[in-house]
Amino acid sequence: MLETDVSTITEMLKGFALGFGLDLLGAVLILIVGWWVAGRAAALVRHSLKNTKFVDATLKPLASSIVRYAVLVFVIIAVLSNFGVETTSIIAVLGAAGLAIGLALQGTLSNIAAGVMILILRPLKIDEFVEAGSVSGTVVEITLFTTLLKTPDGVFISAPNSQIWNSAIKNYSRNPTRRLDIKVGIAYDDDVDAALEFLTKLVASDERVLKDPEPMSFVANLGESSVDLTARGWVATGDFWPAFFDLTRKSKTELEAAGFSIPFPQRDLHIIESPETASTPKTAAKAPAKKPATRSRATAAKSTTKTTAAKKAPAAKS
Repeated sequence: MLETDVSTITEMLKGFALGFGLDLLGAVLILIVGWWVAGRAAALVRHSLKNTKFVDATLKPLASSIVRYAVLVFVIIAVLSNFGVETTSIIAVLGAAGLAIGLALQGTLSNIAAGVMILILRPLKIDEFVEAGSVSGTVVEITLFTTLLKTPDGVFISAPNSQIWNSAIKNYSRNPTRRLDIKVGIAYDDDVDAALEFLTKLVASDERVLKDPEPMSFVANLGESSVDLTARGWVATGDFWPAFFDLTRKSKTELEAAGFSIPFPQRDLHIIESPETASTPKTAAKAPAKKPATRSRATAAKSTTKTTAAKKAPAAKS
């Protein structure tokens, strides 16, 4: 009887181990295949949208990420179903887990919401140079959680979407044209009107400067050592920095070649010495010489008084 019970239990354990092992092996295979399929599906979506013109470049990486995570969700459900978990129970568990995760990861979910708002309203796009809060750079990619930027000096920046969305965004690439201001100072002895006319012609002579609005020059400030002039023109956004560098250099070299001088900051100090100021130190120097004499006389008077008092004291006793 005992031997029969032991053999029965052994057979049950073998059957359970065999069944659980097959389920575990099947779950591992489903997980591996599903992970591979998710990666391939994301790559396929990214590749198919790469040369598509009607889909914005900002949406392409996000679409591939959504496809990948969606496939992974179905893979996890399939793995749990392989262990005999009911589908309704899976949905209930996922709902409860989603609520708990949502409460625990409010900041992370706010990045997803901010990323969705960025994609809907489009304040920035890929390959645009933007400044948002304390970060600035060219937009490389917008993911579900972060915005990837590249600075002009080649530094990689990964900024949370909520930080980008909650800051004032300056987009330097969105408008087709930008205003160009060239600032230079001339000496007070130079002819201001001639310098203004020269700067206006200098800016207008550059082919990258637009004819409308017309270039102009004006006196921006009367500085301590120079008259500060500003030459203004409008250029295409892509030509802004090359035109700015070239015209800044020409404003220095060609102004000097035309006879104008560009002064460096300097200050002249004039010290005026009045008769009262000159005589005051001498009077003050003589005053201390009289004080020791006054003190010595007072001390001598005190000592004389003490001596006289001492001499009169014995006479009073007698």
